Amino acid sequence: MKLKDSKTFVNLGRAFLAESAARNRYEFCEYGFRFNGYEAIAQLIDKIAYQEFNHARVLYMKIQDCELKEVENININAGFPFKQKWDLLNNLKHLSDDEKDEALAYENFKKVAIEEGFEEIANLFQMIKEVEERHAKIFLELYNQMKDKKLYKKAKKIAWVCPACGYVSFDTKAWEECPLCQAKQGYCEIDLPKDLYF
Repeated sequence: MKLKDSKTFVNLGRAFLAESAARNRYEFCEYGFRFNGYEAIAQLIDKIAYQEFNHARVLYMKIQDCELKEVENININAGFPFKQKWDLLNNLKHLSDDEKDEALAYENFKKVAIEEGFEEIANLFQMIKEVEERHAKIFLELYNQMKDKKLYKKAKKIAWVCPACGYVSFDTKAWEECPLCQAKQGYCEIDLPKDLYF
């Protein structure tokens, strides 16, 4: 079977569109956090948005590698989430849910690719799925920390780092304003579990 005649080809197009839409949704959310003084969360979301961009780039290149000289159009029937509003806390939960949904879609895309004999593309879908699952965990962790008011307060002393000037303090809660450069608390790096650092 040729790629251009397969369900996998359509799934590549669907995945490309989903990654492109996710990037934009994440940039909207990133803007909201930055606007409200949560610079550290905004930077984390921006890193994930950039990763979504690269997923879209890799998928686009895979579409362009098919047998066609030029891919003029791929007809796609797909739904995309529009849950995010201007509520920062709920947006983190929505982003986590979106990533879980994407991971499920990639699992289905992988199965179809295997059935159709496109092992390399199945592996690509698997790798992206694993990243999306990780993204979901990061967003859920941020959601829980923000909901429980633990973004800048911990049970034990940790290092609170100001990325603007490099100042480090060791305490159970972050400074409200950096003693060195006066950056607001929202700039202070967020403490994530070690398995979620990226």
